[in-house]
Amino acid sequence: MAELKNTKLNAESHLLLDQSLLRLPHELIRQNFKNARRAIEREKNDLLETCASAANAALKGQDTSMTLASIDHMMERMQGLKRKLEALHEDDKNLHRHSRKRIQHLQDLYAIPSLVDVKYDEWSRIRLNRLLVDCLLRTGYNKSARALAKDKGIEELVDIKVFEQCHKIQDSLRNRSTHECLKWCSDNRPALKKLDSNLEFQLRLQQYVELARTGQREKLLEATHHAKQYLAPHKNTQFQEMHVASGLLAFPSDTRAEPFRSMYSLDRWETLAYLFMTTHHSLYSLPARPLLHIALSAGLSALKTPSCHSSQTSSSSNANSSTTSVCPICSTELNELALNVPYAHHTKSSVESDPVVLPNGRIYGRDRLLQMSVKVGMPDGLIKDPTTGQMFLASEARKVYIS
Repeated sequence: MAELKNTKLNAESHLLLDQSLLRLPHELIRQNFKNARRAIEREKNDLLETCASAANAALKGQDTSMTLASIDHMMERMQGLKRKLEALHEDDKNLHRHSRKRIQHLQDLYAIPSLVDVKYDEWSRIRLNRLLVDCLLRTGYNKSARALAKDKGIEELVDIKVFEQCHKIQDSLRNRSTHECLKWCSDNRPALKKLDSNLEFQLRLQQYVELARTGQREKLLEATHHAKQYLAPHKNTQFQEMHVASGLLAFPSDTRAEPFRSMYSLDRWETLAYLFMTTHHSLYSLPARPLLHIALSAGLSALKTPSCHSSQTSSSSNANSSTTSVCPICSTELNELALNVPYAHHTKSSVESDPVVLPNGRIYGRDRLLQMSVKVGMPDGLIKDPTTGQMFLASEARKVYIS
């Protein structure tokens, strides 16, 4: 009965890492819907105004060629709206197909009764491939990620296009261009406002810095107008940075005075790229760290014990030890990796029956300690610590009472 309980699969705990699997398509579908609604509202208002103007012109007996030109213009606008809506509809169809595929992938887990089921191994392998693709995408290996997803047939379970767009905008910022990132901010302005993001302000501030960097009179005047148009509206929330930015007009780009030197620093472009990445991930409900790192950290923490990094753990690190560890954390591959990982919180402890404590402070079960001492050929009345190899009188072992 205990064995069945230990091997029973808890689907809910397995899905803790997979929340973004469904959240991201939902966010993209919602964004597409808002884009379509904005496009319809914008075109509707313009068309109604143009239509009213054309009707009034016709009633007043004005030149019919102008009226026909207005009608042709309206038809062109409608054709453009139609093409835009068709593209958004096609995106929606793809996103709904991806969502169905992902829901089915997660639903398959609920049909698996046990951890020892072959189907669980297959499902886990698919998830591992997803985590590998996610890690590759986050570290910039887009081609490798796309090749792996195609080879494993999981293209609908990963978000390659989203990360490619993210890297494209990051690269443009590192190349000292704010155009693409500002366009992204414009497309997502309502959502960024809800996040209380200052990304757009930082981009506008960087444009101001680049104008001031030139030191040319015309550019400094342009920087002043730029600040009035884009920075002044944020004076209540970004007053300190605006105060520093205003001083740039009086300091050259090679100044050593702080904080103006830091404001002129080219390292700000890398800071902007990182700020965009964190904002992008927050907007689409993506974890800040690769899912593979999170899963690996959780696994290492669950298996790690204080003895894993003890110099007296096993025969591999202590010649006097008579035990052999099969702990994954004690292996040479994972031991160093798990060094800084915290210990898991265990609500239950397992203690051997009839525990005794040796003079060196180590605790063992009395029966197991005596049996091991006999196996290694210890004289009567002596016992050997199986971990450290130290020998003690059997009478020195004291009984432990656990309260």
